[in-house]
Amino acid sequence: MTIRTLIVDDEPLARRGLELRLQGATDIAIVRQCANGREAIAAIAEEDPDLMFLDIQMPGLSGLEVVAQVPQESMPMVVFVTAFDRYAINAFEAHALDYLLKPVDDTRLAVALDRVRAQWQQQQAIAQREQLMALLADVQGNGELSPETAAAAGVASAADARRYAKMLPIRSGRETIRLDVTTIDWIDAAGDYMCLHADGQTHVLRATMKELEEMLDPRVFQRVHRSTIVNLARVRSLRPHLNGECFLKLQSGQEVKLSRSFRDKVEMLLDRSGSAPHTHRA
Repeated sequence: MTIRTLIVDDEPLARRGLELRLQGATDIAIVRQCANGREAIAAIAEEDPDLMFLDIQMPGLSGLEVVAQVPQESMPMVVFVTAFDRYAINAFEAHALDYLLKPVDDTRLAVALDRVRAQWQQQQAIAQREQLMALLADVQGNGELSPETAAAAGVASAADARRYAKMLPIRSGRETIRLDVTTIDWIDAAGDYMCLHADGQTHVLRATMKELEEMLDPRVFQRVHRSTIVNLARVRSLRPHLNGECFLKLQSGQEVKLSRSFRDKVEMLLDRSGSAPHTHRA
């Protein structure tokens, strides 16, 4: 077996050092090295890797922000490479597949690779993303939908099904963030957590797909995959893929998979809106 691997670190020497240490693992194939989070997100979409060694503390997008922005169906296994102090290690031990402290120790790397091999054989990378969302919640804090202010935001109810949310009130600690739904590009689910991607930011909150579907206008926000909702107004183009699947390219540049079971309905809604996207040949 060959485990296709990304190395993501803003320090060239750190990338090179990990590359040299991995040369002895004949089942690890390094398909790309990335110097920042944006490169990592693009590489995941293009390379479809099985594994990612991910530095956490990077300028721009941190490693945790990269995790939050990768669609669940594209998420590789993740081994964090971190210089974090002990204050954060308990969270990593609870939720991450594994982590390596800098400078990377050969013995510790061998233990991490054994865990990777076991996980890879069980094909549990998607389940791991649910753990990573819990990690994000522990390290960064997480929000909840605020029921007290949901009604005031225009959330649909059984008595008035024609009204949908214009703002999503997200309670985080003592604050409530009012998120304009028109700024949402896409949403994806990971277990008990939802990631709302809006104007380059990701809001992680405890909610269910069903709750958000009931709040959002289905003429605009449509399920395109088992775990993904897309704002159709933000779709720029559609790219056919294998087995009847497609990729929707959003105005942000993010590509999201459109599965066969949702394709007809989504294309019909795009046509009705008069803003059907340009279709690229695969």
